[in-house]
Amino acid sequence: MLKTLRNAFKIKEIRNGLLFTLFILVVVRLGSKIPAPGVNAAVIEQIMANSLGEAAKNLLSSFTGGSMEKFSIFALSVTPYITSSIIIQLLTIAIPALEDLQKDGEDGRKKITAITRVVAVILAIIESLGLTIGFGRQGALNNYNAFSVITIVVVLTAGSTFIMWLGDRITEKGVGNGISIILLINIVSRIPENLHSLKVMFVSGKNIVLQVIAVVVIAAIILVTTILTILLNDAERRIPVSYAQRVAGRRRVGGQSTHIPLKVNTGNVMPIIFASTLMSVPSVIINLFSVNVKSTVGTRILEGLNQNFWFKPGYPWAYIGLALYIVLVIFFAYFYTSISFNPMEIAQNLKKSGGFVPGIRPGKPTQEYLNNILNYIVIIGAVGLMIVALIPIFFNGRFGADVSFGGTSLIIIVGVIIETIKQIESKMVVRNYSGFLNN
Repeated sequence: MLKTLRNAFKIKEIRNGLLFTLFILVVVRLGSKIPAPGVNAAVIEQIMANSLGEAAKNLLSSFTGGSMEKFSIFALSVTPYITSSIIIQLLTIAIPALEDLQKDGEDGRKKITAITRVVAVILAIIESLGLTIGFGRQGALNNYNAFSVITIVVVLTAGSTFIMWLGDRITEKGVGNGISIILLINIVSRIPENLHSLKVMFVSGKNIVLQVIAVVVIAAIILVTTILTILLNDAERRIPVSYAQRVAGRRRVGGQSTHIPLKVNTGNVMPIIFASTLMSVPSVIINLFSVNVKSTVGTRILEGLNQNFWFKPGYPWAYIGLALYIVLVIFFAYFYTSISFNPMEIAQNLKKSGGFVPGIRPGKPTQEYLNNILNYIVIIGAVGLMIVALIPIFFNGRFGADVSFGGTSLIIIVGVIIETIKQIESKMVVRNYSGFLNN
């Protein structure tokens, strides 16, 4: 990776793209420090700590780079766009018109992107309005009135829209996918604070032997989790495909062999996000509407849904929540795979182009074969995803190691870095070919 970056800086076009991306990221981080007008950041941070479970708070903190706790002008960050993207992806199943656009090549993708942006702006307005009214009722605004609410809603919506625009500029003139890069820097910005928290909790005030042990254990856990994440991100099952020879004029064409790459982690981080969000909804609703849960059963249900209690000693009923989480992750892994990979379409395309899987007849048998393979690797991917996600949750429950760069964040970091490096390498290859042809 370092060699790739070093070589990239030797090429003016890529170097300018990297420097432009860095400039945009500096703007993003500066904007996350500017508070929205008329808010009390300390009160908002306290409300968030009480209203959200630690898992949901940490996930939100990672996605917004800590700007939500400060209620800055970039408090919503890329979350409306991410939510909008998920909604549009799900709607492509239910709405034939969107499905047709998705299949309509580059023009269709541009139209879907435009629709996604419009929905993101609408979601930003709804989210900012809900947050402003909710925080205002709990005394987090200096002056809670219609004018202040409208002002903050406009500022937050404009901030989120500006973030989307900056992401587009990175994609157009910089390096990598802009929204993904901004999400990456938001997550990475929280790591120093998290490491400081771990240092205060497990290292500071201990004797030298315990300090060394603590540092080694923390480093080993981070290293192992990172390696598992990289392996999970790169793992794939390659389905061999051959093409029959045919005569075209006086030439024989076809007869080539290739493969269909099926990623083991087909759903990427989405199953974890879906499962975590769904399990945090009851707690958020109860806290926002100030519902007083008095029954023991109700309290234990909420504790079971809170990831902080899953591995905490003395809370055996919380393992029911853990079991529910595992079921949800597996369900959403299959669900997200079903909307992102269509075995029937792949089988039909292979048949039309004269391709076939060796030993499998074209058409429906190929579709069934791909379905069986897909069902097998999805469960492996879901198990790997859960292992990566549960490692930080385990140490949080057992030892109180509360950090925001958990399994979900690491999966995003690794995925974005790998894709960005691949894009840089492809640009370097294109640049080398261009130079060769010009000579």
